[in-house]
Amino acid sequence: MTQGAERLALRNIVHGAQRLALRIIEPGAVAAPAIATPRRTGDPESQALLARAQSENFPVAPRWLPRGLRDDLLAIYGFARLVDEAGDAAPGDRLARLDAIESDLERAARGAAQHPLLRRLTPALQAGRLPLAPFRQLIAANRRDQFVVRYADWEELLGYCALSANPVGALVLHAAGAATPTRVALSDSVCTALQVLEHCQDVAEDRANGRVYLPADELARFGVRDADLVAQPAPESLRRANAHPVARSRALLASALPLVGSLRGAVRFAVAGYAAGGFAAADALQRAHFDPSGGAPRARRRDVARHAVSILWRGRRRAQP
Repeated sequence: MTQGAERLALRNIVHGAQRLALRIIEPGAVAAPAIATPRRTGDPESQALLARAQSENFPVAPRWLPRGLRDDLLAIYGFARLVDEAGDAAPGDRLARLDAIESDLERAARGAAQHPLLRRLTPALQAGRLPLAPFRQLIAANRRDQFVVRYADWEELLGYCALSANPVGALVLHAAGAATPTRVALSDSVCTALQVLEHCQDVAEDRANGRVYLPADELARFGVRDADLVAQPAPESLRRANAHPVARSRALLASALPLVGSLRGAVRFAVAGYAAGGFAAADALQRAHFDPSGGAPRARRRDVARHAVSILWRGRRRAQP
């Protein structure tokens, strides 16, 4: 990649990272020229799910990525959105819907999927670019959401993130042809951090939906009551409890340095953007004194840019195979 191309890619990833920072930038406030337009599926419901890639808080498929990689990332995104809709918003028997998606996933690997979004996965599955296991884990996470609404401690929350977040990072690496055991382990830490930071931002929203992701033992240690989770402004007890997982997430995000340092090509900038968004999310929460009650704290663009540049530069010295 030439110096000029690297500067262009860095500008793109800074803008993309602004969207990535989980719910810290107002949706629609930043234009999305770096997001690829999804190909039409012919199915209105599927097209509506894919169209959300245009307004997500993260860069689903930046235009400067190779076309084949963009297609795979959009297929992964479509599957993730389909599973989340089935687990979070679908009327009726959500477990039955998740079972049906898993059955269609198996058919997709044989080239016989029924749902349009599953058919989009068939080329990558049959070519061996994407494994089935991470997709199954995403389904398992949504199954767990039907039964588990609270997490006793940090280890339980990490177990949930291993199903709900880490598989996405693994799939991105597989799609880029860059998956190794070491990189996947580093990616797991980054993805867990991003998921935890989202929970720290959405405490009140999650409680309104009947779920509490902050570890129960830490809430008890700081004297947080259920009513505190939706109080405005958040009491000091909740702010202190929220600060702890934010600090832990910052430590996990440090895994981005050796991960980015080990990558080559455009995917390196994409992964740096994901992690930069996480660091910016933590900054925003800290500026808000860890109060999630007034809506998701917003990142400053200069913070996203600073973290993206820092990760790319420092990652060069922390490369892992």
